[in-house]
Order: sequence, then structure tokens, then C-alpha cells
Amino acid sequence: MRDTMTGALSDAVAQHLLPHPPAGLGVAVSGGSDSTALLHLLYKVAQSYSITLHAVTVDHKLRPEAACEAAQVAQLCRDLDIPHTVLSWTDWDGRGNLQKAARDARYRLIGAWARDQALDAVALGHTLDDQAETVLMRLARGSGVDGLAAMAPRRLSQGITWIRPLLGLTRAELRSDLQAQGVPWVDDPSNDDLRFDRVRMRQALALLAPLGIDAQALGQVAFNMARARDALGWQAFLEARRIARIDAGAVRIDWRSYRTLPDEAARRILLSAIGWISGSGYAPRRRPVLGLIDALKQGTGGTVDGVQAWRDRDTLWVVREYQAVRDLRCAPDALWDGRWRVEGPAAQSDLHLTALGEDGLKQLPDWRAAGLPRDVLRVTPAVWRGADLVAAPLAALGKDWVARIDGGEDAFFAALLSH
Repeated sequence: MRDTMTGALSDAVAQHLLPHPPAGLGVAVSGGSDSTALLHLLYKVAQSYSITLHAVTVDHKLRPEAACEAAQVAQLCRDLDIPHTVLSWTDWDGRGNLQKAARDARYRLIGAWARDQALDAVALGHTLDDQAETVLMRLARGSGVDGLAAMAPRRLSQGITWIRPLLGLTRAELRSDLQAQGVPWVDDPSNDDLRFDRVRMRQALALLAPLGIDAQALGQVAFNMARARDALGWQAFLEARRIARIDAGAVRIDWRSYRTLPDEAARRILLSAIGWISGSGYAPRRRPVLGLIDALKQGTGGTVDGVQAWRDRDTLWVVREYQAVRDLRCAPDALWDGRWRVEGPAAQSDLHLTALGEDGLKQLPDWRAAGLPRDVLRVTPAVWRGADLVAAPLAALGKDWVARIDGGEDAFFAALLSH
């Protein structure tokens, strides 16, 4: 019975890695039941498919017990002969939402660790229960299709594929299997702290279960919404291909075509443009984006997440906001604003990159010759020697210099299909 249960769970996990299992795979392990079960199940899968596992634990330095829990995970990994690393989060300033800050730090630290280990993928221990709790939390916020789709089984972020192989399994199933194998786990007391929304949602689920609103039902809602999200994303992708193009790092959209789109397609195209230009890992909230669309329909514009949009006759421009890049400065061979690569003559130590800005526009013989609006040109990268403009590749100054979007401009269109 024990082998049958473990085998069935291992097969469910393996399906998330096939048909092309990675040579190396990271797994985040906190020591709780979910991540401990994931580690054991992946250990069995790794043996079958010749996958090298690397485990990582993040110590958030928020509880004195955390170091001991990390040591327990380290011992568990030694028993399984799995390399293990402990990462520490030490830079919280005590402000804002603690759970969000800890989550963001966790992903940032694990992402950097995975890149250092040359790992393309990291497995996370989110379960069907976590999925149901997420759906409830987003229902409370009045989320739309994307929000109710909750967590995706696979997601690309920071150049890493984040895999959630346990989304179809309940916490009870995983704990039953661990108990059958005699494997202990750690219970984090914060999981019972009613100050946190997720804990309150967990308790609400217990009350809703007799009505049929349980983890399985809410997980099905997330699945259904994910399919709807994919269909909407595909429609928005096709429309964007028809009416939008990239010009000097800005998104240029035919306004007459855009204004006749269904509201959701229009919102998704603008949302994708904002995310692609800002480089933010998180989509802006629905209300500011809808407010910006309303402003555009009234003939004005606005700014969201460091990106501005406005209408110029029959063209809708979506452009980086100058204030967001005004003080950005780096060497010519570095990535500027998280997305621009500038190439030119051999590196010279007295050169640097900053935005073209108003000072640069004044030094151009005729900035209008580029055929671009002033607000588009001034947020493009320029090469400087002190206060003297050396090259402005997007304004045709400096024939030996070229500026390109890192990763290619098609990333804007691809973002409409990613989630």
C-alpha cells in the first residue's frame, strides 16, 4: 500500500517534467510537509530519469527556530545525498507587507542561486490547498480571469522556469504518504497566525467544504479560468500583431483599430506593453490600467508603473516615463534600464550610458529628423563623455553605435501568451 501511494504520487510529479526531463533541477525546501514531500517524490523521479537534484532553503531570519529547521533540511538532504544550500534574507527594512516582502525576497534569492548553479528550473511545493486559498483570496479582491486562474504549473521568471508539480495533490495526501514512510516535517507556527490573509482563507475553506466549496472545486475553477485566460491571451496576441509595432523601444499602436477592440483585448495589449517596457515582474492592478484606457479615449493619457501612454492623432504611444530613467547611469557595455544593449567601438573608460534627455536633444543637429516624438527619443539610451553627447543610436547620431532591446522586440508579443 505504501509503495503504491508513493508510486502514484511520484508519477503525478513526473508528468510535470516529461517528456524532456531537465539534467539538473532545483527544489525549494522549507522543511514543512509540502516541500518535504516534494523533495522525497522528486528524489524518486530523479533516480528514474537521471536528474541531478539541488535543494535550497531560505532562512528569512524572522524566527529563531528557522536556523534549526534549515539544519534539519540539510540533514535530510545529506541522507538522500542531495546537495543543499541555505540562503539568508537579511535586508528587510521592517516596512510594508511582510509576507509579500518575504515572498519576493525568496524568489529573488532562489533565482540568483539557480543561475549560479546553472539550473534552468526550480520546483516549488505549492499544493492544491494553496491553489484553493489563492483563488479565495483573489475572489475577495474582485479579481478577473487572470487572478482567478491563480498559480500556473509552470512559469518563466528571472530566466528560470518555476515548476509546481504538486498543484493537483492535496496536503492531506502528501502528509499521509510522509507518515507512511516515517518522514518527519516541521510545522511553521506562522501557518496558524490569523494576522495573515492566507491563514484566514484556510480556515474559511474548512467552513465552506460542507457546501462543496473545497480545494478540488476551487482548483477546478482555477483550471477553467486558466483556459479562459489562454484563449483571451491568444486573441490579444493576434490583434497586437495586426495593430502594433515596436519603434525605438516604444510600443506604437494604431488607435483607430485599438479603440474598436473588445475591452479585454484592449486591456491585455496595454498591460503587456506596460510590463514589457517597465520590466516589472508583476502586472499593475486592473483599476489604474482601466483608468488609463478611459483617459486615452478622452484624448489625454497618463502614467502607470513608470510607463506613459498618450495619443498623437491616430497613433497610441506607450513609452518609458522619463522620470523612471532620468538618473540611470552605467557603462556602455552594461544592460541599461534592464532592457537596452548598446554596442559600439572598443570600450572607453570615460564613456557612460544615460537617457538622451533634454540635454541630449539640444545637442542633436535636428532631433526631428529621426521621425519620432520628443518623449520617445528622450528616454532612449545615449552615450556620453561627461556632459558631451557622443552617440544617440536611436536618433541616428554616431554611426558606429547600435542600441538593441535585450532579448528581441518579439518579447512584447510573446508576453501576451505568457503567464
